[in-house]
Amino acid sequence: MKKGTRNALLGFIAGAAAGTLTGILVAPDKGEKTRKKIGKKVKDTSKEVTETLGEKVDYVKEKLNDVIDEMRNKKEEVEKEVKEKAKAGA
Repeated sequence: MKKGTRNALLGFIAGAAAGTLTGILVAPDKGEKTRKKIGKKVKDTSKEVTETLGEKVDYVKEKLNDVIDEMRNKKEEVEKEVKEKAKAGA
């Protein structure tokens, strides 16, 4: 994962946590209601983070597969060139 992407993801997580904490601190509700709200916020934030991480993992896999395909193509080109030069020299 690129440094910028990692920083953006950490910023997203920190922002979500800060927003949740701020909401809890200024909430007019008490006790059980507040705990339920906290639980829901934690669950929602966890879901968002999981989805975001899943998207990033998919992106990295796609890019890695692109690199693998490119390396295979280069390998085939080099093998072909070596064979042609070996034939010409023989």
